[in-house]
Amino acid sequence: MSDEVESVTSDDFKTPLIPESERQDDVVNMEKEMIVRLKVDFRLCTIAGLLCSLNLLDSGIISSASVTSMLKDLGLVEGNHYSVSILIFTVAGVCFQLPATLAVRFLGPRLFFSSATVGFGLITVCTAFIHTWKEMIVMRVLLGICMSGIYPGLALLISSWYRREELQLRFAFLQVGEVIVLATGGIVNFGLNRLGGKGGLKGWQWMYVVQGLIACVIGIMTYWWMVDFPENAQKSYYFLDEEGTKIAVTRIQRDRADVIPTPFSWAEVLKHFLDPKIYGFAAMFFLLNLVSTALSYFLPIILQNGMGFSENKSILLSAPPYYYAVIPVLLSSRIGDKYSLRGPVITFNSFCLIAGFAMLGFSDQVTVRYIGVYLATGAYISNWAALNGYQASNITGQWKRAVTAAAVTACNGLGGVAGSFLVKPNETPRYPTAIWVSIGSHLMIIGIVMAFSAYFLVANRRQRKGKRIIEHTDGFRYSY
Repeated sequence: MSDEVESVTSDDFKTPLIPESERQDDVVNMEKEMIVRLKVDFRLCTIAGLLCSLNLLDSGIISSASVTSMLKDLGLVEGNHYSVSILIFTVAGVCFQLPATLAVRFLGPRLFFSSATVGFGLITVCTAFIHTWKEMIVMRVLLGICMSGIYPGLALLISSWYRREELQLRFAFLQVGEVIVLATGGIVNFGLNRLGGKGGLKGWQWMYVVQGLIACVIGIMTYWWMVDFPENAQKSYYFLDEEGTKIAVTRIQRDRADVIPTPFSWAEVLKHFLDPKIYGFAAMFFLLNLVSTALSYFLPIILQNGMGFSENKSILLSAPPYYYAVIPVLLSSRIGDKYSLRGPVITFNSFCLIAGFAMLGFSDQVTVRYIGVYLATGAYISNWAALNGYQASNITGQWKRAVTAAAVTACNGLGGVAGSFLVKPNETPRYPTAIWVSIGSHLMIIGIVMAFSAYFLVANRRQRKGKRIIEHTDGFRYSY
């Protein structure tokens, strides 16, 4: 009897051994998958970071030029002409956001992004040779059209290539590329401003000419460096072979099963606007860009008029906060991906921004106010990556990704429209409107995140009990 019990016990609790060949196959597959992911990081995230920087390159040029003679030369100093020139760029971009994002799918990323970037560069060069504020408005409209598909198109492409637990860090890589280019652009603008008088051009004109030509070169490089969508990866220049393409597609299919888009129709695209989540995501991007526009376009003016720095020092001192921002955006994104934390990371960043703006607006010491700029800049850049990871992790389907990317970028732009009027010259040196709106906007972001978290928690519980299928995808759960 005891022998029988002993025999049953040993059989029941014996751990089945995995054959050595299967374990070796798993290791080999993981290594192949890692190689594919690293190739995608190297090819996609590098060029995507440069392309995303074009929008910040534009804001860097015009904000640096705003403390030179440009405003007087073009009549932008009169009334709200300068704010209107910023606003009209955003309005033009918003109007073309959705069709431009869909065009990324139809034309292919390589042709679309290279054409848009070369166009951006040529228009930037032409801006150096205008004479009136009305001509500036025309140039800004054309720039906005060229830029309309860059952000949402890249968001669509990146979210198509990576698993959900990898997304926020990849969006952070984009931000790192952006802020480094923007910060370096500030230093470059300082040097270009000193060329004023050479070649018959003023300092601000040199800024537009040189950086416009650089954008043209980047655009030409983009055609060969940019990669296609995963299912067409083998069509990219010297990228993945057929086996690598299969591995890339399989990775995404296992994660959310939406690699291949459904047949296109406007009904198939527009039906996604019925999902309330899109409006919540879009609202957060609107609130975030209220702050980013106020800082990126007006920081040199704040440093000059609000803190008393000279023209050249204002241009130079606008760079370091962006270099600092690399640290929090990478750290917060790594934590967000590793622990699948989206809402808590966004909330933490929002509190950091509130603290930074409180220091900027309520302190009498220039040093404390400047440190506040660091905190606020690092927080809003970190939240851009966090919000992109948040929305991309909680939707499925290629057309829904395109619609969501266009919607959040459009509202991001509308936030820029509102943000362009926050920094009022007559409120120097405290700028109370900009301070209070920025603080209030991030309290609202925290509130939206809390509402989303409650909704996602309930939905996931229902999914685990088999009472709900989320996003029309079996096994899919929200990340919050």
